Amino acid sequence: MRTILSAILMALLGWAAAAGQPVVYEGQRGPGRGKHIVFVVGDQEYRSEESMPPLARILAQHHGFKCTVLLPINRQSGEIDAMTSDNIPGLEALRTADLMVIFARFLELPDEQMKEIAGYANSGRPIVALRTSTHAFNYQQRKDSPYAKYTYRGKEFEGGFGRQILGETWVGHYGAHQKESTRGLVAPGMEKHPILRGVTDVWGESDVYTITTLAGDSRPLLMGQVLAGMLPSSPPNPGKKLVPVAWVKSYTGESGKAARIFTTTMGHVEDLKNEGFRRMLVNGCYWAAGLEKKIPAKSKVDFIGPYNPSPIGMKKHKTGLKPSDLK
Repeated sequence: MRTILSAILMALLGWAAAAGQPVVYEGQRGPGRGKHIVFVVGDQEYRSEESMPPLARILAQHHGFKCTVLLPINRQSGEIDAMTSDNIPGLEALRTADLMVIFARFLELPDEQMKEIAGYANSGRPIVALRTSTHAFNYQQRKDSPYAKYTYRGKEFEGGFGRQILGETWVGHYGAHQKESTRGLVAPGMEKHPILRGVTDVWGESDVYTITTLAGDSRPLLMGQVLAGMLPSSPPNPGKKLVPVAWVKSYTGESGKAARIFTTTMGHVEDLKNEGFRRMLVNGCYWAAGLEKKIPAKSKVDFIGPYNPSPIGMKKHKTGLKPSDLK
């Protein structure tokens, strides 16, 4: 009986380990071949678990990057679970990554996981960040953690991961959530920036986030025009000024090396349907990885397969999926 129980236990442990395995898309031909992008995904609202794997496939198949996608995993079921905020297996992949793409919200990871993100952030290697990553971490249960300083309203590390590393923390919705969408307009003087090469007609269902300040040497690339409606043809809200929705900056951490940072507060799952927005993200990865001279005049950003994401919102994520289902 003991032998049988041991065999069952080993099988279950093996199943759990397999369920938490990262999704890896091997790069095909392209300028990104030989570069490894690690996606850190863990947002409860905007369906990043559905938008980031397709972006990774675009970068792998059309541009040659190897892309590893790390997702929030329910410890009991082994399923991808957007509401799990304390478990993203596989973060040790960041140790050898050339670029981290992060789309996270209010995570409170155990120290052994968070140390990988903190180590990467301090290494001088580049980061591309989307939407809620301005408030990626929120340590409420474990305020004694050495990583609690990354909390989005941190005092010791003022503004936490968002403001110190990315340029701004969570402040609030400037555009009305799910009532006012965003048109992206090129910031004056940034028309020739490599990230904006071939980027036109940026629009998304994201509402514009409030920006109180952009820290450090931040330079806005794209200004968000608040539209009084949820269509690309909706008129601008005349009472709301333009606010940055994409910018670049540098961050120098404990290594003493300056890292390239590209942040956008857009990232609603429907935003990815906009070709201009997808191209900006792809170009942003090239630029962050130091490949800006290889950005084509019009980067290929066609989806590989259909893109029919679920609606945004808490507890509206798909259930029953494991990372292996995305391969």
